[in-house]
Amino acid sequence: MHKFLNEQIILYRIRKGDTESFGHIFDFYHEKIYRFVYLKVATGEDAEDIVAETFLKVWQYIKEGKKIKTLQAFLYQIARNLVVDFYRRKGAPTESLEDAEITIADRSDLSLEEKMTLKSDMAKVEGALRLLKDAYREVIVLHFLNELSLSETAKIIEKSPGATRVLLHRGMKTLKNMLNEDGGSRNEGRV
Repeated sequence: MHKFLNEQIILYRIRKGDTESFGHIFDFYHEKIYRFVYLKVATGEDAEDIVAETFLKVWQYIKEGKKIKTLQAFLYQIARNLVVDFYRRKGAPTESLEDAEITIADRSDLSLEEKMTLKSDMAKVEGALRLLKDAYREVIVLHFLNELSLSETAKIIEKSPGATRVLLHRGMKTLKNMLNEDGGSRNEGRV
């Protein structure tokens, strides 16, 4: 209830023209929305464009005085719809991977070998996530990477918590199998 009231106050301030309040929303959600979108598109540039458009649409929606029940769910739904639109305009998604934008190089506590191993592992996980069925990838990213609760994830993907739990379990099982296969076919996750 407390989070809901804070959200409604921030939304009210934005409707009244407080751009600083919108800046707080942007700062809080930008990285999460970017990560969600990045794993659905082929490049970081495409992800940035979609994220920027997401926040623009949310700004316009709020300024028009329209009601938003849950800001977080609304942001993810807008981003999700924009990804669908992106692929409709562009055609089928490509499977090429862009290097992960990870700040491993800045970690002074790791040796060069550890940094290289970590980058390699991250690339494998990212590659496997990109090969997963969309529904599996979406719940894994929302729940584990963006640290949303099961009920928050269920709201965003518009499924029941039980169905969301099943998707998450199946997705993690498929991801684990893909990562354990070193030389085998990795397209099984698309089934």
